Amino acid sequence: MKKVLAWIIGIIAALCIAVFCIWGGEIRTVNTVSKVGDNPYLYQMEYKAGYDLDDLVSKSIDSNAKLLDYVIGRIGKGLPIKMKSAQVADENGELATFNCTSFQAAKADGSGFWYGRNYDYFKNPTMVTVSHPKKGYASIAVSDMSHFGYSLEKLPDSFMAKLSCLASVYAPVDGMNEKGLCTSIMALPKQAAQQDTDKPDVGTTVIMRLWLDKCATVQEALDLLETVDVRHDATVGSGYHYMVADASGDCAVVEFDKEDGWKTMIVRKAEGENAMLVTNHLLSEKYYSPVPDEAVGNPHSKSWWRYETASAYLAEHNGILSLEEAQECLAQVHWKDLVWDNGTVEDTQYSNVYDQSAGTLALRNWNDYETTVQFSL
Repeated sequence: MKKVLAWIIGIIAALCIAVFCIWGGEIRTVNTVSKVGDNPYLYQMEYKAGYDLDDLVSKSIDSNAKLLDYVIGRIGKGLPIKMKSAQVADENGELATFNCTSFQAAKADGSGFWYGRNYDYFKNPTMVTVSHPKKGYASIAVSDMSHFGYSLEKLPDSFMAKLSCLASVYAPVDGMNEKGLCTSIMALPKQAAQQDTDKPDVGTTVIMRLWLDKCATVQEALDLLETVDVRHDATVGSGYHYMVADASGDCAVVEFDKEDGWKTMIVRKAEGENAMLVTNHLLSEKYYSPVPDEAVGNPHSKSWWRYETASAYLAEHNGILSLEEAQECLAQVHWKDLVWDNGTVEDTQYSNVYDQSAGTLALRNWNDYETTVQFSL
């Protein structure tokens, strides 16, 4: 009997060791998922599992569905794990676009730059992910958890329910790496870039993960951009442009030319300026319009009003802000209870201010401007 018991214990121990050898990084990562304070819809996670961006790029993944399939394959290692987006398309098969504001501004104490960012969308839980990849820069990034299956009714409240959180490393919507490089994404209706050359394809959020892991400067980010084709998910209907800024104060907006094969268009911060701003309309000279025009942006989200309002605030301060002023700039253009035509309601899901020299993030969640949560690398 003792021999049988010892044999059973040995088998169980061997299985446990095998499981940990195969999924050790994933298990350690899932165990770090936790609510931030008393906020039931703000989560944090330290990503401890391995991931291979070179392998991801080699797969030419150009849609959210393909990305989720890839993530499932990496996590499940052959097991039938299920994961899907919680976002819901409208009657035209399109998703309502999120509407955001991003800026870079000089710090009032002269020690570097702030990177500010409002993420305006429907009320979803938020994930802050810190990663320290073996091949790449450490980073802190923020994700809308609806992109990988969560909602206010479906939260990571058990070990199994937390598994989908592992997808967050592939789905940042803004972030900063240890070198102070920041990036964020802003929606552009009917502007889904579909670059099509012989270069590898990368999807909507993967290009930002590449920048965070591999680039220390804006120029490095733009050079990397030339090695891939950016392809926004055509099934979503919305396209995007990006802001990328580094710790030296260099800043650029990356856009795509819909009339010329989606070629990349770059708008750089003007020489001598302390600040640069972007909302939800094109800034490239070829398409820029000073008045609302649905052909180049999103009038419903008041993109032009937000651009003018934040621009005026930045100009009033000569593009030089304290942390409180950077937060106030975002507060002046935040959304609360913006009702869309289909009856859905949009809010500012969170307001972020990254300190590009100190490597910290000050986050305010869901229009709670009395509470700032600090994160660091």
